Amino acid sequence: MSDTEKRNIQNLLDQEEKHLTNILDEKEVDEFRKLTPEIKDAWRKRQIFRTDTEARISVLSDFKFPTKAAKYWQAVREQVVHFEQLMQMSFDYRRNEVKIKKLKRKIEEEKDELKKELWQIELEEKIYAKANMELVAKDRMREINMWSYLKKENDDGSFDKENVNTHQAEMYKIRMNNKAKTLTDGSSQPEVFNVLTQVETLKRLEKEGVLNTSSSKPTIENKETKTIGKPE
Repeated sequence: MSDTEKRNIQNLLDQEEKHLTNILDEKEVDEFRKLTPEIKDAWRKRQIFRTDTEARISVLSDFKFPTKAAKYWQAVREQVVHFEQLMQMSFDYRRNEVKIKKLKRKIEEEKDELKKELWQIELEEKIYAKANMELVAKDRMREINMWSYLKKENDDGSFDKENVNTHQAEMYKIRMNNKAKTLTDGSSQPEVFNVLTQVETLKRLEKEGVLNTSSSKPTIENKETKTIGKPE
């Protein structure tokens, strides 16, 4: 099936137009008819997921993800979420296809005209859902590609790309310092408490040397193992 055939709701709009008289008056139906090309275009190009601009400013903000490593690993998280959702949608789409086939068979075999009419309404609803899933899947794939090039853009070879924990001590230190700078005399007690407790915890962990800032430094788990030792 071509991209022109996929995500095409023209037939659905044509079919549903005659039924709009049930909920709209004749003048409104005429207005809807005139707007059909515009509605179709708006439905096709509407924003579903985040744009490149939103990803860079709203998600990968310098305040929250202040390092290249932090931005890279957040891009990994975002990409995986969209991949998982795309896979789930693929399963939903296949289930929907089976339901469409079953409804078509029911309509062919049904003798009761009212039941037949109900099956037809449900069939048209499933066909619309199919078109909508195709549109959403297309935009999910666009965002998966977007996070791919944002990962490459932030990969300057200066950080560990296999262990997410490696960069986090440095990232949290910068992020908490950024947060501390935003505190004012008007900041609420919970805000101050949240920032200062994390800053002080970072200082303590850094002093104790338990933060994993490189592959050569022990993790907290390794340090605890050495301290406690093996039971005799």
